[in-house]
Amino acid sequence: MADHIPFVTGDEVARLVKSVYADSDFVRVPLDRAERLLGALLPVKAKLWLDPCVDGMDDLKTRRTEPTRRNQWFDFMAGLVGLDNLERVGSPSYHANPVMAEVSAFVVAVMDKCSCHKPSWITVPQIPLVNDSGRNKINRALAKATGKWKSSSGFSGRLILPLVFTNQKQINGKTARNVKLEQAERCYHESQADGLWVVDKSLTDDSGSPTLRNKRFPGVIALHEEINERIASKIRIAGPYWGLNLALWARGLVDHPAIGIGSGYQLFLAGGHTKQASPKVALQSLRRRVGVGPQFKLWLEGVVAGLAPSHPAHAEIGGIIKNYDVLSQASNARQQVARSYKQWFDTIASAPKAGRAIALFQDLSAAFAFGRSLPALPNDEGTARRPEAIAEPLMLNCL
Repeated sequence: MADHIPFVTGDEVARLVKSVYADSDFVRVPLDRAERLLGALLPVKAKLWLDPCVDGMDDLKTRRTEPTRRNQWFDFMAGLVGLDNLERVGSPSYHANPVMAEVSAFVVAVMDKCSCHKPSWITVPQIPLVNDSGRNKINRALAKATGKWKSSSGFSGRLILPLVFTNQKQINGKTARNVKLEQAERCYHESQADGLWVVDKSLTDDSGSPTLRNKRFPGVIALHEEINERIASKIRIAGPYWGLNLALWARGLVDHPAIGIGSGYQLFLAGGHTKQASPKVALQSLRRRVGVGPQFKLWLEGVVAGLAPSHPAHAEIGGIIKNYDVLSQASNARQQVARSYKQWFDTIASAPKAGRAIALFQDLSAAFAFGRSLPALPNDEGTARRPEAIAEPLMLNCL
């Protein structure tokens, strides 16, 4: 079974997981959608990691159901734990002085619902991290209540403590990291967790931003190195990202890269309102995605005209041009990206474990070299206009 962990967010993603990622050892499913997603849509052999979706309490006021706008996550959570308890535990004013009995009632309701689905893993209820210590007490209370629930419930699976960072300031500097890791270590032990899932939800690692290479990627890598020194976790997960999760996995800093499926290569918190992403297609030879549009098709035609038929990328790019109208449809584009990403993962996974970092470096070096030989992409790609802009910072941080 493969190490990657697909993050299943809806019916289409579930179908893609079943057809493209059926060798996944685990799949992560949000509790509020579990009833619909479990069963025939998911791989039969995959074990279940169930997430109680407490991260949606990061900003409860924007998720409240209103007469003119329903929020499925909010309605689910209110029905599960009670509207008054949800509003109380989700209130920032409550976080500095949580009442343990109320927090315990909240945790028991959530965890009992999770355990009904017989998952192998459950995420420890936690609210995403903020720059200051304002959520330390509520998160410790949630961790303690989870540890007590585990002891009394007889749950035989594993608990995964989430560290959901929300701002690069929490990661880039060692002083800021130390403060967060002290809190994580306490919550890990108090919750009786068996594993850690770490993600920076603000990180779009295929944006081409100039800060990725020397600031953001080194900060995340240092974070994982320091976590591994402090916490002897049995299960280590990172992502979803586009490529940094693969670099952390190839370097042996984590055991499982969490992945998006055709889109969504970053974490979106439960209950949030996300914009419908424009279709993107994957260019395997560049290890990146590019937005679909008329200018991109012209770019592809110019590139393939300059390649010898024997060039490894000639057939790939020619195939995209031939099927451009089909790939311009969002569902087809997502499927193409999902299959391309799977091929990328399998290429690196085929190397011996000790050689994966070198294999990824060589893979990204080839993508970088090819990208350097090509003209800039359309203006819609912004800071990622240079074809090698995605491969380069990853290449420089995967060893």
